[in-house]
Amino acid sequence: EIQAKARSQYRIFGSKPGAYGAGLQGLIESQNWQDDQDLARAYINWSSYAYTGINNSYNQEARAINSPEAFSQRLQQMQIVLHNQDNREHDLLDSDDYYQFQGGMTVAIRALTGKNPDTYFGDNSLPENPKVRQLKEQIARVYRSRVVNPKWIAGVMRHGYKGAFEMAATIDYLFAYDATAKCVEDFMYQGVAEAYIFDENVQSFIQTKNPWALRDMAERLLEANQRGLWQSANQKILDKLQAIALEAEGIIEANS
Repeated sequence: EIQAKARSQYRIFGSKPGAYGAGLQGLIESQNWQDDQDLARAYINWSSYAYTGINNSYNQEARAINSPEAFSQRLQQMQIVLHNQDNREHDLLDSDDYYQFQGGMTVAIRALTGKNPDTYFGDNSLPENPKVRQLKEQIARVYRSRVVNPKWIAGVMRHGYKGAFEMAATIDYLFAYDATAKCVEDFMYQGVAEAYIFDENVQSFIQTKNPWALRDMAERLLEANQRGLWQSANQKILDKLQAIALEAEGIIEANS
């Protein structure tokens, strides 16, 4: 009874002491998952350490208790997942952290309840004028303002290998956010395919500077279609992506 009461008071959960993340990046990178349950399981296993304070006359410290059942119970009660951001130096698609934490919690709730929670983004970059948007709306803003912005693409192309890597990472995070939070529209997959892969100048740049990135981008978009995330892609587009991936693989093998 005492333990049950203690568990009912758990409010702060996170990864185990000394660890960071939400357990999803390895699965996404390796394509080693089948469905929501796999992603939810990884998130819950990684994030279910309850942090509790201990007070006595000698010290005050926090301890972590692995409590997946208590964490799952809390998740089942949630209806909204909100991510706050207080700066404009980064966006939701330039790091794996954003999808791992917000997307991870979202997919865990969906797996436990059968329903996707409402997802929001809190823009606190101007503290005097904070704004809350639906996550889908914020993803669309990032897509338009940076992801397919010709000025951004031209800018990263000045950085050679690293620039191509940033393009590939952007597609990875777009895909991962969609896999976890269901927040990406089909036209965005089509848009990045056209801007990064089908554009002759950009494709030539990536193929020359970082063929691994070109292969990975094409394969990630093919995976998005295979997993039902990018449903509107026609066979001609898929065949073109497959051919580009194979060509990039050939270049990699020839240079190895």
